[in-house]
Amino acid sequence: MKKKGTGIGCMWYGIGNTGLPNPAAAFIEVLGDCSVNLHIGAADIGQGSTTAMAQIAAEELGLAYENINVVFADTMMTPEGGATSASRQTFVSGNAVLNAARQAKTTLLEVCASYFNCLPGEVEIKGGKAFKTGDPDLVLSYPELMAEAKKMGKIAVGAGSYNPKTTYLDPETMEGIPYELYSYATTIAEVEVDTETGEVEVLSVVSAHDVGQPIYMAGVEGQIEGGVAMGAGFAVMEETLIEEGRILNPIFSKYLIPTTMDIPEIHAIPVSSQGTAGPFGAKGVGEPALIPTIPAVTAAIENALGVTFTTLPITPQRVLEALEKESAE
Repeated sequence: MKKKGTGIGCMWYGIGNTGLPNPAAAFIEVLGDCSVNLHIGAADIGQGSTTAMAQIAAEELGLAYENINVVFADTMMTPEGGATSASRQTFVSGNAVLNAARQAKTTLLEVCASYFNCLPGEVEIKGGKAFKTGDPDLVLSYPELMAEAKKMGKIAVGAGSYNPKTTYLDPETMEGIPYELYSYATTIAEVEVDTETGEVEVLSVVSAHDVGQPIYMAGVEGQIEGGVAMGAGFAVMEETLIEEGRILNPIFSKYLIPTTMDIPEIHAIPVSSQGTAGPFGAKGVGEPALIPTIPAVTAAIENALGVTFTTLPITPQRVLEALEKESAE
C-alpha cells in the first residue's frame, strides 16, 4: 500500500559568523573605456557570488553588468573576503562591493558637478549616463564623463569593506548580538511511502524564502532548488556508515545522494522584503534553502504513516522497522 503525507518545516537563520567579526573587502577602478575592474576575495563555489557582486557594482555605478570585470579569490590580487560559508557572501562581500563602488562614484559625481556647475548631490548617474536632477538638457554619456575625468586628472577608484554589526556573546549567559541579519523560510513537502517496501518518494516541495531584495534572481532560485535537493537527500537517503572509526561507504555507489530521477517537483518562491542591512536590502539564501526541507520531508513521512522518527535518514529499512514496531504495540 502507498500512503501520502504532507509536512511543513519553518526556520530562521542568522547570516554570518555567530557573534564574531567576519569582515570582507573589495577594490574597484572605473576605467576610461567605461569598464570596471572589481577585485573581491569571495570564493565562488558555484552559488553565483561573482555574478551578484558584478550586479551590485553595476547598479551603484550606473553601468551595465557586462561592463564589470571581476577578479575573485586570488590571494595575490584580491583583498580578504572571508569564508564562503554561513550564507554570508552576498551580505558581507556585497556590502564591501557597494561601499567600494560608492567611493569610486563619489569621484565621478564631483566631475559631473564641476562640469554642470552644481553640487554633487544634484547629480545622478544611471543607465549609462550622468545628468543633473530635473534638467534633461544637462547630460553626459558615460564615455564623455570618463573623458572629463581624464581632463581633470581624476581617477575613479574605491576601496570598501564591511563587518557585520555583531557583539561577542557572554560566555555565561550567551547574551549579545550574534547576527545583524536573519533570513526566514517555510517549506511544504509531499511524500509517498510504500508500506510494503519502505521506499519513500518525495513528490513535490514548495519552498518560500524571505530573501530581502534579490540581487541575482536566477541564482536565488537555483540556491532554493539545490537546497531542496540536498534536504531531501539528507532526510531519506544520505547516511555515513562508521565502524571503529572507519567510514564504510566512502564512494557514491554506497553513499547515496539524489540523482535527477530522485529530485521532486520543486516550486521555489523568493519573497522580497524591505531591509537596510544587506546591499540594496539583500539577504543570504545558501543554507536557509536546505534547512527547512529536512523537517518538512520528515514531517510528511510521519504524517503518511502515523509514526515518529528520531533518526535520519528515513531509509526503507527504518520505515519497515517503525511500521513493525507500531503494529506490535
